Amino acid sequence: MKIVVVGGSGHIGTFLVPRLVRAGHEVVNITRGTRTAYADAPEWQQVRPVVADREQEDRDGTFGDRVAALQADVVIDLVCFTLESATALVNRLRGQTAHLVHCGSIWRYGPSRKLPIAEGSDSAAAPVDEYGIQKDRIARMLKDETASGGLVTTSLHPGHIVGPGWHPTGPLGNLDPAVWRTLSAGDPLVMPGSGAELMHHVHADDVAQAFEQAVTHRSAAAGEDFNIVAPTALTVRGYAEIAAGWFGRTATLKSVGWDEFRRSTTPENADSSWGHLHRSQCFTIEKARTHLGYTPRYEPEQAIHESIHWLLEHHQLTLPTPLLNTP
Repeated sequence: MKIVVVGGSGHIGTFLVPRLVRAGHEVVNITRGTRTAYADAPEWQQVRPVVADREQEDRDGTFGDRVAALQADVVIDLVCFTLESATALVNRLRGQTAHLVHCGSIWRYGPSRKLPIAEGSDSAAAPVDEYGIQKDRIARMLKDETASGGLVTTSLHPGHIVGPGWHPTGPLGNLDPAVWRTLSAGDPLVMPGSGAELMHHVHADDVAQAFEQAVTHRSAAAGEDFNIVAPTALTVRGYAEIAAGWFGRTATLKSVGWDEFRRSTTPENADSSWGHLHRSQCFTIEKARTHLGYTPRYEPEQAIHESIHWLLEHHQLTLPTPLLNTP
C-alpha cells in the first residue's frame, strides 16, 4: 500500500516509518524538514520526503489538498492537535483515502476515577487542559465520522512516549535532569504527594507497532480508539526506587506538599509534575491486544533505562555514578 505519514520524523515516526518500509509499503513522509529521525535506519533511503509547514498550510486551507494529491491508501497523522485541523483533513480525504489513522494521547482523559482506565468507560474525569480537550474532541469526531459511513478512521492514544534520543518523563513527572543526578548520587529526593501517584509510559517502538497493526487490521480498527501503553504503569515511589537501583543506590524520598515542592523547583518543572501526577493514570490495553494483536515488547522501566543509557552515551546527561547495564 501507499502510506503517507504526517510528521514521520518525530518520536513515533522514527520507529514507524522503517517498520512500514520493511513491511513492503511505499512510504511518503510529510515533514517540516527541520530535523531528521532520532535514530537512523537504512529504510529511510526508500522513503519519499515531502517538506511542508502544516500549521501554515492549515491556515491557508491547503494542507488537505497537499495530502490528497499524494493519492495514498492510508494516511497516518502523527501531528494533529486541533479539531479544526483534523476536520479539514477528514473532509478532504473523505471518499478518496481508504483509512486515516490518527495519533491521540492518553491526556484525552482527565484524572483517574477507576483503574485501569478503559476506552469508552467512565474510568476517568473529563480532560483538564486544552491539549487533552482537543485530542478528545478529535477522537470523538473521528469515531462519529466512521459510524456515519464516512471516512474509515482509527485513533491511537499513546502514553508517555519513551525512547533513545530524548529525555523520558522522570519519576517526578517532569523532565528535570536534576532528578536523575539526585537518584544516582543517593541523595534525598523531594517528592510531591504520597508517592502512590501513577504514570503510564510506553516505548516509541511499541507505539509504532500499534500503528502498523492498525494499518494491517483495518477492519478491526475501523471506527475504534485504543489506549497504547506498556503492560504496566509505575508509581512515583516505585519508579524512583527502580531508577536508583540502576546506579546501585537506594532511593531516599522526602514527601512534601505541593506548595513546598513548587518552592523547591522551577515553575515549569512544578507544572509538569502536577500535570502528570494529579491525573494518576493507569490504562488497560486489552482492547488493543484483542482487536489489533498489540503486543508491547517493553515494560516501562526497560524503555526508560534504554533512554537514560542513550542520553549518557551521547553526553546529553551527566551523572555522578555509572549506570548499570540491566534495568
